[in-house]
Order: sequence, then C-alpha cells, then structure tokens
Amino acid sequence: MKIARRDLLAATGGVAAALLTGLGGTARAAARPARPVLLGHRGACALRPEHSLGSYAKAIADGADYIEPDLVVTKDGVLVARHENNIAETTDVSAHPEFARRKTTKVIDGVSQTGWFTEDFTLDELRTLRAKERMVGEGLRVESHSYDGMFRVLTFAEIADFLAAESAARGRTVGLIPEIKHSTYFAGIGYPMEDRFIKALNESKYLATAPVIVQSFEIANLKLLHGVLGDRPNVQLMQLIDDGAMHPADVVKAGGTTTYADMISPDGLAEIARYADWVAPWTRTLMPLGTDGKLGEAHPMIADAHRSGLLVGCYTFRPENQFLAADFRNDAGANARNPDGSVAEIRRYIAEGIDGFFTDDPGLGRRAIDGVAAS
Repeated sequence: MKIARRDLLAATGGVAAALLTGLGGTARAAARPARPVLLGHRGACALRPEHSLGSYAKAIADGADYIEPDLVVTKDGVLVARHENNIAETTDVSAHPEFARRKTTKVIDGVSQTGWFTEDFTLDELRTLRAKERMVGEGLRVESHSYDGMFRVLTFAEIADFLAAESAARGRTVGLIPEIKHSTYFAGIGYPMEDRFIKALNESKYLATAPVIVQSFEIANLKLLHGVLGDRPNVQLMQLIDDGAMHPADVVKAGGTTTYADMISPDGLAEIARYADWVAPWTRTLMPLGTDGKLGEAHPMIADAHRSGLLVGCYTFRPENQFLAADFRNDAGANARNPDGSVAEIRRYIAEGIDGFFTDDPGLGRRAIDGVAAS
C-alpha cells in the first residue's frame, strides 16, 4: 500500500512521528543496470576533502554517476553535508578559539564521542569553518591535504543547485545519493531529519526528475520514505548494512532484536524488498577476507538479493594499499596509492554481480567499469 504524503501527515502529525511505525507496502522491482552504477563516495574524497565542492566537482569530472552527501542538521534546522555530526576530524573547528567551549562529549547511536557537533552550531557559524582531509599519516592522501582550508560546509540545497549546474554544463544527468545520518538520534533531540529532507527535495527543480537514491543504516525511516516517495519514478531507496552483529539504531530504540546479519538472510532480504530498491553492505561482507588477507568466496546474499528483486551495492573501495585485499597490494607501503590494485579489486566484485559501488576515487571506478565493458 502506498500512502500519500498528505494522508501520512494528517495521520501522524508529521513525518517524524511515524519513524518507528513500520510503514510501507511492496517496493517496485528495480531493473538491473547494464553496467554497475558508479557512486562518488562523499564526492572524490581520496583526492579532495570530503563533502566539499572540490570533492563533488572532481567526482563528476572523473565520471561518477551519482555523488553522495551525508546529511546532518544544524542548530537552526538546516541540512548540511558532513559524514558525521561530529566535525572535529573534517573541519578546522579546533583552530577557532571562539568555539572552544562548545567541545563536548555525546553518545551517538550508543557510541560516546568527544568533539564539536553540527547541532550546536548555526549555519552562519558553520560557514566560518573550512573543510579538511580527515585521514592523517605520512604519505596518506597528500593531494587531498593540499586542499585543506579551501572549501566551506555545504547545505543540501547548495549541493542540489551545484549538481544542476554541473549537469547542464557537462550535458549529462548526474544523480544524487544522499544518506540520512543518525535519524533516531536527531529525532530524539528535536531535529527530525525526514521532514527537512522531503521539503528540500521538493524545493529542487533539478531533483524533481534527476535520479535520487536515498540511503540509511536505519529501517523505519526508509519505510516511511517509501510511503511518501515510493511513487516517484526518479527516487529509489537503499538499505545500508553494517557489521552483522550490530542492530540498527531505530531497532535498538524500539527494543527490537533484528541484527544486520538477520537482514541479509533470504527472509531478511525479502523484507527489505518490500520497502527498498537496493541493499548495500560493506565490501568485506559481500566478499570476506581469508586468514591470508585475500578475498574469499562471495556471500550468497548477492544472488539472494537479486532473487528478491533488489539491486546490490557496496561500500567502499579505497585506493591505498592498507584498504585493499592482500591479492591486490603492492610493495609501495600501506599509505601509498595503488590505482592498478584498486581497479583490479573492483573488477573482482563486478564479476560477482554487484549493481553499483561506492568509491573514494571515481576515476578508478570508471576505469574498472569501462575495462570490464571493453573486455
């Protein structure tokens, strides 16, 4: 059963009130793409600070089909792109003495974190900060670090406008794959995300027709969005899968017992197919590493998901040796870029039947896809 937005709002008093109600009928079966869909993870964050204009522009230039903004919220209720609401690692906030007293410790989805949090800053205050590369280490992401301090924090609306401009300039439609972060946490402190997301989506002329895939590690918000957005032909939903023993945050809040491992069983995948179009686990869930650090056999969930009518994505391919399976590393050092190894690893996953993937370096992802198509 599809629920009209006006009926949902009337019945619940707002989208936020329905986060744990388990809405949703049966999702439409998504046609498998002829070639895997290339998802620019936080843009091209191997080469530019993540979630910056520089990162998104580089991803598009290098052939990404979609770019990804992770969405969190500000004190004045604006959706902005940061991987986490804790901005200690991804901005220069620690260098701003005027914000020193806002450093604090919070529990986010059961994990204690110390830092500075977007919900404690207005948008105008966040605009005084600049993005920086979060990975540190000798020789690690040197190119990205060279752009530290150049780019500001972006709103969701700004990213939609930028995407529209880039697509028009390049003569190709680029999609958006936003992730709604920490939905249950933000609802619990009075900042429900889904109302704001739907409003922003409705306000963008470009996103009215451009491809959009909405992701979440939680379940209830995707079910809710399926009820509200499920009739839009340009919108799909992606269920992200974390470590198997863990529980989605909304399940914990509701006192449930479902784990991510349960969700990728045949029955679990059939349930996901009732409200989502995609399922996307970590790469090592799809193909675990053996004791030798090399790729093992593919998880049966790929075939099971396809039988359920789901598309299969995965996260995240990174081009440095330390992130590659042992099959594909070279002897240049753990922090060194290994483009050929990354391309070869991605092709192994493509051969197992994935329909899309996130990569920190879309240029290498495009090489992997185009090489398979040409062979």
